[in-house]
Amino acid sequence: MSDILFIYTSNGLHKERFIISIEVKQRPKRREQRLRSDQKMAAAPETKTVHSPALTYFSMLSLLSLCPPFVILLWYTMVNADGSVAQTWNYLKQHGLQGFIDIWPRPTAIAWKIIFVYGAFEAALQLLLPGKRVEGPISPTGNRPVYKANGMAAYFVTLVTYISLWWFEIFNPTVVYDHLGEIYSALIFGSLIFCVFLYIKGHVAPSSTDSGSSGNFIIDFYWGMELYPRIGKNFDIKVFTNCRFGMMSWAVLAVTYCIKQYELNGKVSDSMLVNTTLMLVYVTKFFWWEAGYWNTMDIAHDRAGFYICWGCLVWVPSVYTSPGMYLVNHPVNLGMQLALYILVAGVLCIYINYDCDRQRQEFRRTNGKCKIWGKAPSKIEATYTTTSGETKTSLLLTSGWWGLARHFHYVPEILAAFFWTVPALFNHFLPYFYVVFLTILLFDRAKRDDDRCRSKYGKYWKLYCNKVPYKIVPGIY
Repeated sequence: MSDILFIYTSNGLHKERFIISIEVKQRPKRREQRLRSDQKMAAAPETKTVHSPALTYFSMLSLLSLCPPFVILLWYTMVNADGSVAQTWNYLKQHGLQGFIDIWPRPTAIAWKIIFVYGAFEAALQLLLPGKRVEGPISPTGNRPVYKANGMAAYFVTLVTYISLWWFEIFNPTVVYDHLGEIYSALIFGSLIFCVFLYIKGHVAPSSTDSGSSGNFIIDFYWGMELYPRIGKNFDIKVFTNCRFGMMSWAVLAVTYCIKQYELNGKVSDSMLVNTTLMLVYVTKFFWWEAGYWNTMDIAHDRAGFYICWGCLVWVPSVYTSPGMYLVNHPVNLGMQLALYILVAGVLCIYINYDCDRQRQEFRRTNGKCKIWGKAPSKIEATYTTTSGETKTSLLLTSGWWGLARHFHYVPEILAAFFWTVPALFNHFLPYFYVVFLTILLFDRAKRDDDRCRSKYGKYWKLYCNKVPYKIVPGIY
């Protein structure tokens, strides 16, 4: 998923916030509702694209057309072509378009059944499990979404249930692997239909005033119509697609690949154990921190469209789990010492990534009155002017992990992905696609984050960059 973003300067209640969104042309009825809630609210927001319009449209159309077939080619290459891009390429050269059509699995009844049961189970857990009430950030139109923080409980129940079904021979997870291509095919088409539903819902039945149209069908479909779409009062669609379906499927498929290798060989290789353990540690960290995720760009700024929802329903299960998919049929014997080195290095990276986020959240929560690495944090007090002419203040953390580089937290995240992939060794490039994809994604995001902050803070951002000169990698970049 490419990160195509739009800088949106809110004219609403929180004029100081620079929100990632799209230009919204409010329909008259919704505009009247907004005006009633805040007399100072302007009728139309001011917006500009980060990239040129031509590049923006090209990127959107490319992702809409290329991501679905790529998912199938990735699955086919990992499962049927020994992970060899050259082998798949030679096949397509010989057989052309018809060859590609032949390898695309047709969605089957069992694939739809697996998806439906899994989705219904996760939806039920999201609705029914108890959890702490958590408020999200205030939206551009003044709404504050409320969530039930039961992700960790849902994660625990999901894994225990899945493994128990296998252990007591009620359901064999190898069925999921054996029908994986059909499942991905069904997800591709089903998720596209789901995105059409979101587009229509945004037009006819939006859940809140945080919705609207750009006036362009491609942008509305790709980027989404609603910021916080819900079914009823309590079922948040983005929490379901991003967290309970997408991220949860990462863990479920990691376990599936492990069980499949065991059923094939009578044992699980140390390479598969390292891969599975690190991915599960990472996903566990995510659900432990899920309430923090609800304050991030994915939930608080990105709307519910193809970019986020199709990506989490299809791209996450297929691409993010692909190193384990490869290892099923290509077990590697690392040896105890090397396996432990990789495992410890991976866990350390995941912990550092978590601690970076923890430091920043604690700094913001206490308004800078906390300890960072045992002492008072170093910070810059930045003032800036909102679109309404008000002067506001923000604190920029310049110590701890955030004193090493402005986006240092991306380093351990990329390294963690490398460490759960490196057990596959280096016979083929494709298992490392996710690492390369993640690196490009995060480096591009760091550039755009810097551009956004430079526009917001002006001279204070220059002062911050002088104090923390490196963008991502300390001493290098």
